[in-house]
Amino acid sequence: MPRNTEIKVTVQLDDNKIPEKIEWEAEDSGFRGKKEAKTLLISLWDKQENVTLGIDLWTKEMKIDEMNIHMHQILIKLADMYRRSTNNKEGSDLLEKFSSDFAGLLNLKTSV
Repeated sequence: MPRNTEIKVTVQLDDNKIPEKIEWEAEDSGFRGKKEAKTLLISLWDKQENVTLGIDLWTKEMKIDEMNIHMHQILIKLADMYRRSTNNKEGSDLLEKFSSDFAGLLNLKTSV
């Protein structure tokens, strides 16, 4: 039987509309209450316009080193999502190689 679930994001802004705090909660998250995050990246496919829409925010306390790691992990996640959604091994392998090259360029220590 179909059901709805909700993901809620709250962003606290300073006087210049720069994010100071990002919190999220979800009914099916496995925890209760809000969790704090330093960044938020949401990508949506507009069904009618056939275009990608996005929201990307980060708080003032997000450090560049953390952002580098975060971006590397996003690239890995994209490769995994692409593989699972399309079964296109060649395309996902290309994304994984790019994420590895990205990590190398930034001298990130990775386990991937």
